[in-house]
Amino acid sequence: MLIAYRTSVANSLLAALPYKDHQLLLAHLEPIELTFGEEIYVPGEPIRHVYFPTDSLVSLLTQVDGHQALEVGMVGHEGMLGIPLALGISNSPVRALVHGAGMALRMTSAHFNYEFQHSVGLRHEIFRYIYDQMSQLTQTAVCNRFHHVEARLASRLLMTRDHVRANQFHLTQDLLGDMLGVRRVGITKAANDLRLRKLIDYNRGDISILDDEGLEAAACPCYQTVKDMRKATQTPLANRS
Repeated sequence: MLIAYRTSVANSLLAALPYKDHQLLLAHLEPIELTFGEEIYVPGEPIRHVYFPTDSLVSLLTQVDGHQALEVGMVGHEGMLGIPLALGISNSPVRALVHGAGMALRMTSAHFNYEFQHSVGLRHEIFRYIYDQMSQLTQTAVCNRFHHVEARLASRLLMTRDHVRANQFHLTQDLLGDMLGVRRVGITKAANDLRLRKLIDYNRGDISILDDEGLEAAACPCYQTVKDMRKATQTPLANRS
């Protein structure tokens, strides 16, 4: 229970819950380690567990033409995996792939459905998070259509930094291609340009952000837009008894 509690406060969605709701969830949460490349959800298959990442990062992917993938969202410490359950849908519409190894808390879908129905605080935070995801998806569509690859890459690296709360992480060129919807050669050129400007270091998928302010200046406006929208939805609900 103590391990679950310490892990749960590292997830922003759980930490935002009122104390009573938080305590009731603890009995059903188990710490689990997510490994790089692990597939959590498969499109069309039942969602058996929900996950609340703490220092792990999961990419939400949709397939195009049955083989190409495009990232439509990222889930880190700020949220959860399994939000279709809150909308009455039991199957996953996307592929959920771990691209940042680390810890998460897991709960069965049955326990989540019960707690979701009985906890006003949990429903509030889940609905807020669904809005965040919708905003991110909308902005991603705009970004992919109108902004240059290098600026989009800078934005995605900053988003990844915020999700994992670290300036160093691992992202393969294939995964970066899925994130941005571009070919490998485009990722190579954009990453090299950022590296030559000494904004990042990139070696065999290991990325280090060297200049936060410089990378933010190189990023397209979408990074700040999504960040501002997320801040606008935050409330002091956790302070209520």
